[in-house]
Amino acid sequence: MNLRGRPIALVKNGDTITIDAEKHELTLEVPSAELKKRKKAWKKPAPRYTRGVLAKYAAHVTSASLGAVTDAELAL
Repeated sequence: MNLRGRPIALVKNGDTITIDAEKHELTLEVPSAELKKRKKAWKKPAPRYTRGVLAKYAAHVTSASLGAVTDAELAL
């Protein structure tokens, strides 16, 4: 998973998230000062898998919106 400190990585249990299906928006209802504080304290989690097939998959797979493929850069 590639979080890199983006807002999804800063969500905590109990945070309010507003979903607007018509606008295709998700809004994290947390003050910007709190998000800055969380981002400053955020540390990239250690990978669950460091060897084997799952480690290779995690390192190379694209996001679900791009098809979750591992050969996106393969030139044929």
